[in-house]
Amino acid sequence: MNNDQGTGRMARRFRGFLPVVVDVETGGFNCQRDALLQIAAVMIEFDDSGRLVRGATHSYHVKPFDGANIDAASLQVNKIDPWHPLRPALEERETLQRIFKEVRAGMQSAGCKRAILVGHNSWFDLSFLNAAVERSGVKRCPFHPFSSFDTATLAGAAFGQTVLAKAATIAGLGWDTSSAHSATYDAERTAELFCTICNELAGSFQWAENRARALGWHESPGAAPDGEAGAVDEAPQP
Repeated sequence: MNNDQGTGRMARRFRGFLPVVVDVETGGFNCQRDALLQIAAVMIEFDDSGRLVRGATHSYHVKPFDGANIDAASLQVNKIDPWHPLRPALEERETLQRIFKEVRAGMQSAGCKRAILVGHNSWFDLSFLNAAVERSGVKRCPFHPFSSFDTATLAGAAFGQTVLAKAATIAGLGWDTSSAHSATYDAERTAELFCTICNELAGSFQWAENRARALGWHESPGAAPDGEAGAVDEAPQP
């Protein structure tokens, strides 16, 4: 894979953000009450031809926090046994620290100021990530606290499909039903879907970048245009 250091390509493409795909498996739908059971983060990179591609995957099983609720219906879907003696689960804090270390390294390499979560129905994954950060007391989360890229929205616009399995199939990525609802598998397919859509929009981005440059908005990679104090990439650290 192409190293972005020195080029600022990723920072230019996403206005100072590093997109990182995150998928979580949980014990329910309430991020404050229900357990985070598995989390996967997939890096996004450029290959040597300048196309976005799926990078390394960092995936962990997570120990339920004290007092966490776990709905049996959720376990039937994700097939996780939280109490299996051989399950290699980590505490939330250690899990986040490991993932954030990789994300920060990716940000430094790509010249990006913040990471931005990419997810399929991204509000769900971001809400559980933010809740785990707050519970565990991890400082300086690299992800933007409320902005995200939602591949359900992108796929709906690009392919007319909002269900991940159908969007991936239409995009020619394939789908293995038996592997679905694993954070690793879902995150990797989401990453490939995101890259496919962004690569299809390369011409549109090039036009927009030329237009922005003509307007004098590109003083530096990822910089906010004049008059945009308070733009999303200027949000305070959570």
